[in-house]
Amino acid sequence: MKRASALLLALALAGCETISYYAQAVGGHFDLKARSRPLAELLADSHTPADLRERLVLAQSLREFASHKLALPDNGSYRSYADLDRPYVVWNVVAAAEFSLKAVESCFPVAGCVTYRGFYARADAERHAAKAREQGLDAFVYGVPAYSTLGIFDDPLLSTFIRWGDAELARLVFHELAHHLVYVKGDTAFNESFAVAVEREGVRRWLASAGRSDDLAKFLQAREREREFARLLAETRTRLDALYSMRITSEEMRERKRAEFERLAADPVYRRHARGYVTGPNNALLAAFANYQQLVPGFERALAASNGDLQTFYARVKALSRLDKAERTRQLEDQVSGMSTTLR
Repeated sequence: MKRASALLLALALAGCETISYYAQAVGGHFDLKARSRPLAELLADSHTPADLRERLVLAQSLREFASHKLALPDNGSYRSYADLDRPYVVWNVVAAAEFSLKAVESCFPVAGCVTYRGFYARADAERHAAKAREQGLDAFVYGVPAYSTLGIFDDPLLSTFIRWGDAELARLVFHELAHHLVYVKGDTAFNESFAVAVEREGVRRWLASAGRSDDLAKFLQAREREREFARLLAETRTRLDALYSMRITSEEMRERKRAEFERLAADPVYRRHARGYVTGPNNALLAAFANYQQLVPGFERALAASNGDLQTFYARVKALSRLDKAERTRQLEDQVSGMSTTLR
């Protein structure tokens, strides 16, 4: 609480909107913490529903696998549980200029600069997105089932994801713990792509160790569908990058942009993945997904170059994290293109 109070005090001269944003962030997080109960307490409680008990036991085993088999931090996170009265813990807002695929950044004391803003109430997120649109920006709002405090606090398991399928629950726990291991301020694509690479390898190893070959096959098929979606979005980004660099009138660029997004929205691959999106595709949506997809192939190649040894892989990633942003991005991209055989 002292950390939160000091943060609010430091923002006293930063403007009403900033103070309001931090106030909801601090209040939302401490409400979540107040709802948390230790797993041992819940499992010993005869009033804990049987279906929830089953999921908590699974989560507990996943937590142990993460630390003992994946070399992820052995800390207090995901050893408690909080029941929330909403489908997502936060809603993120990503914004981008009308003719740009670069997300607008927001900078914070702990996380550094990130390409989104998170809100504990969906109404607040929608209001922020509406303001962005009034300024001529593209905006994309999406629900987030979990987030990481990077080891500053002990993050709880949440009702927003505890009843997911086994593999999906595993990937989320592994993903969030990966942020505790390596996190670079100001580089969302690096952080999220690393966590995605860890979650995929972690779930593959977990299912294989449990002898769940059918579930593993389904998991790998789902990842291939994700890659297919990523390729579609990457192709769209490439065409739009070329379009936005052209010296043509705003009216012509706007019309050609509209045609590109209509083409994307009509694609069967996009439609399969976009169920539930409130708005159609735009620059902000492409920017949001790029953070989770852009550098994953580079990290996967780095893991392969480490002969699957996670400690070696993590050491390589930590070395990359000490480079400047442009250089670490270049090395990861070169790894995929074949221009580099090792990550320095």
